[in-house]
Amino acid sequence: MSFKVLSAEMSHETNTFNVYPTTVRSFEDRYLLQGDQAIARRGDKNTELAGLLDVGRDYDWEVHHVISAAAGPGGKVTRAAFDVLTEPLIAAANAQWDGVFLMLHGAMVTDFCEDGEGEILRRMRAILGPDVPIAVTLDPHANVTTQMCDLAQILVSFTTYPHVDVRATGRRAAELLNRTMTGDIHPCTLRFHQPMLEEANGGRTDLGPMIERHALARAFETRKGVYAISINGAFPCADIAEVGPTVLVTCDGDCAAHQKIGNTLADDIWARRFEVLNTYMDSAQAAEEARKWNATAGPLIVADYADNPGSGAYGDATGLLSALIEAGVDNACFGPLIDPAAAAYLNAQTLGVEVTLSIGGKTAPEFGGGPLTVTGIVKWTGDGRVVGSGPILGGLERSFGPTAVLHVAGIDILIVTIPHQMLDLKQFETFGIDPARKAVVVLKSMQHFRAAFAPIAGRIIVCDSGALCTLNYGSLDYMVVPRPMFPLDA
Repeated sequence: MSFKVLSAEMSHETNTFNVYPTTVRSFEDRYLLQGDQAIARRGDKNTELAGLLDVGRDYDWEVHHVISAAAGPGGKVTRAAFDVLTEPLIAAANAQWDGVFLMLHGAMVTDFCEDGEGEILRRMRAILGPDVPIAVTLDPHANVTTQMCDLAQILVSFTTYPHVDVRATGRRAAELLNRTMTGDIHPCTLRFHQPMLEEANGGRTDLGPMIERHALARAFETRKGVYAISINGAFPCADIAEVGPTVLVTCDGDCAAHQKIGNTLADDIWARRFEVLNTYMDSAQAAEEARKWNATAGPLIVADYADNPGSGAYGDATGLLSALIEAGVDNACFGPLIDPAAAAYLNAQTLGVEVTLSIGGKTAPEFGGGPLTVTGIVKWTGDGRVVGSGPILGGLERSFGPTAVLHVAGIDILIVTIPHQMLDLKQFETFGIDPARKAVVVLKSMQHFRAAFAPIAGRIIVCDSGALCTLNYGSLDYMVVPRPMFPLDA
């Protein structure tokens, strides 16, 4: 039997402390694609959409995909943007469907409600009624709400961070949707939550406690009536009521055995809340390590955790860059530095010319450092289009907008317009920078960079530069999260 399945992709990770609203233009800057266009560009890559289409072909589904939209992490999504994105989905929901497949992030906050994904599901249920099965894929940095679990029968998160199993997760969720549409299973999703801003290591899965938890989750999934277990590390830069790590058990009903599974995993997250894997250096310490580094074993990778555009930081903090210059670090690259004005100015210059200008630090100097005046040589200018080649971005396109490379005191600085975190070597190589040949590679990312950069690294260190995504949560003005909340309260 061929089923009719409605699908859509809407993804945003909202940093409520970021002062810039996320608008329609924000989605256009990353991607805002209508049905067939989305399938053409994303339907054979490491995407949930590709996983859905894989399963749809296996079972001869009629898939009607209406939209794929994502904006870089940033401030709250405006009502206008939210309505533009959801309108085609809501309009299509008025037809007859056997099932719905939604590719969401799980940490969207709008300027009119805290639970963007819950609002999408609420609007859908108002049209579909209670019985049409809805499957949802999530990023494991979701802040999963009670409403989301009440309104969707199936919720399945990626199991890796860095996220390299995106397509596989789409397939897993689509297989469960197929079983639900055939009447083979009748799932619901149970939610288990801890009063923490995030899991101790942000859900990192390359080493540490999450490896054991996922092994246990896969073992639990072999039990009768258990179909998927998702462990979400949460997104802490969201001042909302239902922030924090969750365990989701998609199963055949709420029973004592399923409650025990969820509690076992959630309790372990709480019990191991002090088992932090990273050692965070400040900017001066990181610069000193870079100064001393002997690159014979490969470059030193310095990740600025706090100024990660992939978590909604502004990406323009200068404290670490200033420390590197002051320390005399040579044969290095640094990027990206988000500064549209500087990128525009440099794009108007002639290659090879020496210029003096102020870069970075314009948005919130109190977070990671203010504007930095530098003198350097213009090495590259042009359009910042990148096609990735690594485990996460392989074949997918990103654009930094107008982009320039400025060589300052031994450091190639990648200055861009549109925020993106570093997670692919092509984000340097496209602009004439070969990170494998550098002694020091400084990038703005938390964890995703490891998928592509760890293979070339002689050593990796992590820096908390004091920017907006600092681990010093006390410097952020949390007003809404319920208290007590770890680690805000002892």
